[in-house]
Amino acid sequence: MSDHSKSSPLPTYFAVWGALLLGTFLTYEIAKLDLGVFNAAVALIIATIKALLVALFFMHLRGASERLLKLVVISTLFFLMILMTLSMTDYASRGTPPTLAPGQAYSAPVVPHTAALHS
Repeated sequence: MSDHSKSSPLPTYFAVWGALLLGTFLTYEIAKLDLGVFNAAVALIIATIKALLVALFFMHLRGASERLLKLVVISTLFFLMILMTLSMTDYASRGTPPTLAPGQAYSAPVVPHTAALHS
């Protein structure tokens, strides 16, 4: 056997694959729950954990130097923070949707064509 098969045994790959499937299932199930503003945050956290699993096991960062591992983890958390901040800022900046009576359909406001305004 080569050194590669000793450092990354097949059962480990199947365990990580199972964890990735579980993470996908959790994302699907949590998306059905109403967590308010935290829906996107929870989905991003699960996605980050899945990305770390892929990086550690399938990209072989688990056996890499400690400095490289710290760099990957810190950069992952940094970009997760940026993603969550921008997502929550976008969500907070949206207006409140109009309240409709039961059976009433929403119609967008009519905006006149700009060519007619300039003639």
